[in-house]
Amino acid sequence: MNNPIQASTENLPFPRGTLKPAQSPLFWVQNKDRYLRQLLISDIQKLSGRELLVYFSDCDRSEAQIEPSDDIYLSELLRASRTDKIDLLLETNGGFTDATEKVCSVITSSGKDVRVVVPRRAKSNGTVIAFCGSSIVMGLDSELGPIDPHLNNMPCDFIVKIEGIDPLVLLSAQAGIQQTKKLASQLLKAKMLKDKDEAHVDVIVQRLASRDQYHSHGSVIDASEAMKLGLSVELLPPDDPMWQQLWLLRTIYSHDCLARGYSKVFESEYVSSPIVMPRPAGAR
Repeated sequence: MNNPIQASTENLPFPRGTLKPAQSPLFWVQNKDRYLRQLLISDIQKLSGRELLVYFSDCDRSEAQIEPSDDIYLSELLRASRTDKIDLLLETNGGFTDATEKVCSVITSSGKDVRVVVPRRAKSNGTVIAFCGSSIVMGLDSELGPIDPHLNNMPCDFIVKIEGIDPLVLLSAQAGIQQTKKLASQLLKAKMLKDKDEAHVDVIVQRLASRDQYHSHGSVIDASEAMKLGLSVELLPPDDPMWQQLWLLRTIYSHDCLARGYSKVFESEYVSSPIVMPRPAGAR
């Protein structure tokens, strides 16, 4: 008599079944973290019915930012995608606005139906990237943030209000505000808030891009606050099966970044590009 448990697993790849990995044992073991993450990505895709791409930055232990090279890795993920419906899992503290513009261009020009998933945080220009989606998937632990730009570690919104400031500094601060507001407005009007009038969108962007409503750049905009602002948010409760899988995946990335010295990981079921954290000067 056939063993039903054996029959159900014998055609599944390791570690779910008895089929040996196609890779050599040593190579598989050296890369097992990636294989296990990609297995979980596959599980999440079965729940969501959408392809999952990951843009994860180690926000707690590295100074990883949105940088000029990020678009290359994200573009590779999008080119390798096999469906038109994409979930982009995003974790970042923000970064350079010029680099953010290119990342957003890569996402929007792909022609994909994109949702942005924020398990924990997408702050500053990370919030701007979230505007590339038709909606933002959030949980109780998720947060967005104000998008007010900085110049020399000072909020541009403060600089433009200083009397007697150097004209070149003033112009730079004004340009930074205009660049951020223009990008955020264009993204929201093109996708998430395309059915809203321009004045409605402009009010949201003004609230996010100045210190009038959020007095700290690190202010927490949770799912409830994001919905009050007028953003399109899909709130998943803690007991939602997909949220639990997403949170597990996010936790694995956080652990693996620490264990492997990664500052970022760009990953899908088929592509994996971890970025190793630069070694401190003088380190051996």
